[in-house]
Amino acid sequence: MDGCWSDIIKAPNGGRLKKPRKSGITMVIDKGLSIAETESLLESSAPYIDFLKLSFGTAALYDKSTLSNKIKLTKEYEVAVYPGGTFLEIAYWQGKSIEYFKRLVELGINWVEISDGTISISQLERTRLIMAAAKTGLKIITEVGKKDLHNQPSEASLIETANHDLNLGVEMVIIEARESGKGIGIYDSSGEVNNTKLEAIKSGLPLEKIIWEAPLKNQQATLINSFGPNVNLGNIAPTETLSLEALRLGFRSDTWKPN
Repeated sequence: MDGCWSDIIKAPNGGRLKKPRKSGITMVIDKGLSIAETESLLESSAPYIDFLKLSFGTAALYDKSTLSNKIKLTKEYEVAVYPGGTFLEIAYWQGKSIEYFKRLVELGINWVEISDGTISISQLERTRLIMAAAKTGLKIITEVGKKDLHNQPSEASLIETANHDLNLGVEMVIIEARESGKGIGIYDSSGEVNNTKLEAIKSGLPLEKIIWEAPLKNQQATLINSFGPNVNLGNIAPTETLSLEALRLGFRSDTWKPN
């Protein structure tokens, strides 16, 4: 915390890492911010944002000039930008994954997300995608889990796939929760954390390499209280960036434990 209060008020939760950081990652989901909105977000919140994810296939809907300006802005503010995994899945489905990787590089995007949340990709094909992306020079985040409420993989399956990816050298793995945060991954149908699932997954994976999608405040608070202020969190709404940082630092009652 380096604001105008830092000389007299300290964050109740100490130890928060500053950028550039390898844990305590915040990934913000961008569902169509304009250039002006992107600049406003970064101007106020860039120190608290590590990744800006262009969700779904929204990256396809910007003209080249707008997308280039958006990428340029994020670089100026030292925030990494990349399209969501669904866009890669569509490219793969159309037989264009290599072209997709090359286009990201041409645009100046340094990261790619590889997932199979909607379609099925075999472990062999997943390996090939990861290796092809790495060969193109991209840094890789993968995502494990399914978007279909009725097709949720077991915790053992999630752990196996995540460790497979990490062993191939990917930077981080996202645990799927969608933007609703309900009935997917570690959350029940009301959006509460299922502690049994959480404990199972955390016991089988290196926590510093895992990004928990946590779009809801109660989920963010639970994970911060469980793992500390430097837990990796994703699918954060742009308007909730500062609110999340306040949670991390203990400036909200949900994570401030004075006794």
